[in-house]
Amino acid sequence: MMARGNSHCPVLIVEDDEDLREMMAQLLTLEGFQTAAVANGREALEYLHQSARPDVILLDLMMPVMDGWEFRRHQKEDPAIAPVPVIVLSALDQARAGNLDATAFLKKPLDFDRLLTLVRSHCRPS
Repeated sequence: MMARGNSHCPVLIVEDDEDLREMMAQLLTLEGFQTAAVANGREALEYLHQSARPDVILLDLMMPVMDGWEFRRHQKEDPAIAPVPVIVLSALDQARAGNLDATAFLKKPLDFDRLLTLVRSHCRPS
């Protein structure tokens, strides 16, 4: 697979399942995205306050320490990171996940082609 010149497109992966987190990071990196991966919502908030803002966040919901719902509450209250689009990844169906005000919802097990399409659609042109 050829990278499509998306290196300007930083993606933050927030997922507690280490295997899935690594797999998504590898896939996105192979596709030319710049990825960062953290294990829970608290680490995601720390990352967002210390690093360049990503173009999109891939957010799991059910995680230890700080889950996806709590992360979204904090994110929406913080004007510096509130505008970053969020793609929710969950085994729950969308109705049970509740209104997270996410830009997209992707059910697990993940459809990686759909994931790539969604991530690409959020990349700011360089």
